[in-house]
Amino acid sequence: MAGKLNGKVAIVTGGGTGIGGGTVLRLAEEGAKVLIADIQEELANQRAGMVREKGGTAEVVRADVSKEEDIRAMMAEAVKRFGRLDIVVNNAYAPASSGGGGTAEKVSSEGWDAAMGILVKSMYLSAKYAVPELRKAGGGAIVNISSVHGLLQAPGAMLYEVGKGAVISLTRQLAVEYGKDGIRVNAICPGHIVTERIAERTWKDNPSGLAFFAAQYPVRRTGKPVDIANGAVFLASDEASFITGHALVIDGGLTIQLQENFAVDMVKYAREHPDLQLPY
Repeated sequence: MAGKLNGKVAIVTGGGTGIGGGTVLRLAEEGAKVLIADIQEELANQRAGMVREKGGTAEVVRADVSKEEDIRAMMAEAVKRFGRLDIVVNNAYAPASSGGGGTAEKVSSEGWDAAMGILVKSMYLSAKYAVPELRKAGGGAIVNISSVHGLLQAPGAMLYEVGKGAVISLTRQLAVEYGKDGIRVNAICPGHIVTERIAERTWKDNPSGLAFFAAQYPVRRTGKPVDIANGAVFLASDEASFITGHALVIDGGLTIQLQENFAVDMVKYAREHPDLQLPY
């Protein structure tokens, strides 16, 4: 494979499936050697196989981003296997520990710590151990996956909303700190992306629900992992050499359109489908 990332080495956390999996494929298509870091080794190995079938290079390391030692080890592993590190895409998070979370009155301090450890602390630790290697390579790029939920808040989902907002602030701070080293740090704010997991758990038995959400977007569709992967490739490439500290919104226009009846329709839909876990 040859492309705009020829000769580069990338790490993608949570790269076995979903947005991370799509990003692995696109980075490899553009010539990067990719280390897939995931707690789900079987899925990660399947993704690496997909890359190799297309002529690309990918390896796998088991990593739990809630553990500092795992984060430090995955950086070292990338350098050990490929000789350098140029790109880090921080995508992994654990839905079970960082979803929703209720209000300030309902969230436990333990729940708060667990969620922030995944959503925010893992990205700080990633930078802590990636920056020295990126600096040795003469610079590089970090891409942090935030969300439209980092820009627009939703009631009853404090942990996710606050965590994703903090990712954007962390991204800007890192950009200020390390720009002098040739290290650019940006974030991506996806809208509703229909990953394999979401398709199976949320929309498989409720196609009308997916159609409802698609209708809220100016482009009249929800997102696909490749939509975010394309943004990650751009931000990691030299084409974005003058972009840092930016939160790139990739949401089909969701956050730019004021929809007067959206909240009313949402409540109505939720009442009609009480067992459905809505993504917003």
